[in-house]
Amino acid sequence: MHSFPIYLLVMAGITYLIRMLPLVLIKKKIKNKFLISFLYYIPYTVLAVMTVPAIFYSTESSVSAAVGFAVAVVLALCKRSLLTVAALSSVAVFAVEWIMTLVR
Repeated sequence: MHSFPIYLLVMAGITYLIRMLPLVLIKKKIKNKFLISFLYYIPYTVLAVMTVPAIFYSTESSVSAAVGFAVAVVLALCKRSLLTVAALSSVAVFAVEWIMTLVR
């Protein structure tokens, strides 16, 4: 139990270093187009990596999760609002789950 503060300090230090070192070490403006493009897409990639697995494990059936995901992707590609995408994909998951309970 006495080691918890040490673990907390080590974790805080590592988190601080990861955020602080790029700011301290990179003094000049980045001119490499590949690196700029890479850094631009990092937040989107991290968000996708965190969200997509949660989609497939959040329902009772992977079929309903896949239907909800497909509806969300189609609506997003059609440039619908976030509220519309979330609501209609949730309705699609609910409908598929309901149909699957009726079929059983």
